[in-house]
Amino acid sequence: MNALALSDSPSLSFVASKRPDAQEVCQRLQERYGNVPVKDAEILVAIGGDGMMLEALHAVMNYGIPVYGINYGSVGFLMNDPAESDLIGHLRRSEKTSIHPLRATGTDINGQSFSALAINEVSLLRETRQTAKIQISVDGRVRLAELAADGVMVSTPAGSTAYNASAHGPILPLGSRTLALTPISAFRPRRWRGALLSHGSKVRFDVLSPEKRPVSAVADNQEFRDVVSVDIEEAADVSLHMLFDEGRALGERILIEQFQA
Repeated sequence: MNALALSDSPSLSFVASKRPDAQEVCQRLQERYGNVPVKDAEILVAIGGDGMMLEALHAVMNYGIPVYGINYGSVGFLMNDPAESDLIGHLRRSEKTSIHPLRATGTDINGQSFSALAINEVSLLRETRQTAKIQISVDGRVRLAELAADGVMVSTPAGSTAYNASAHGPILPLGSRTLALTPISAFRPRRWRGALLSHGSKVRFDVLSPEKRPVSAVADNQEFRDVVSVDIEEAADVSLHMLFDEGRALGERILIEQFQA
């Protein structure tokens, strides 16, 4: 974590979810602190839940500015407690956490290619009632010839407490330099729980019988239908920055989450 340096009158940009309370707070903060376009801001302030934080991080992908989240959502794992009365003070005292997203590239049954960045996870999901069958390779070597399951995902440490945790995947410390490879409702091999991979690993999913057993690839909130293959690796050339209040940095939150009942 790194302390944040701000100008005397920092330029802020605000975004909010569609929830009425988030919209009201956003309006008040804009009136109090001003509002500039994202490309001109020192900080983007995102008001809402974790979904809003993901949208905000994608919005600053090309600008390199940090995002400070204010929780007006249902979960808010990536957000801070409301700080309307002393927002600038909270920003000055905040700690910066930097992460790398995942880059997914692939093709569908029509030969069309796609590419996307994912901050939380890249998942493959069956599209019909039939079980998906997927071959898994790591660093060019087939590690599992056939996984029969509802799907499978690769998660970052930042995203390991989200869908990955719901699928009984491991919660990863932020500085662990690892990725979680986690099956979703595995049928065969029934006892396979997934794997921990180095952050530099290159994962490939090949869909077996893609016409009969269609599979979608989802990178955060982007979905690609009827995929044939997907390659996933850490996008080391892309850095994203989140701001957290003192003592509430993401690494600490991930540690706390591992001791929750």
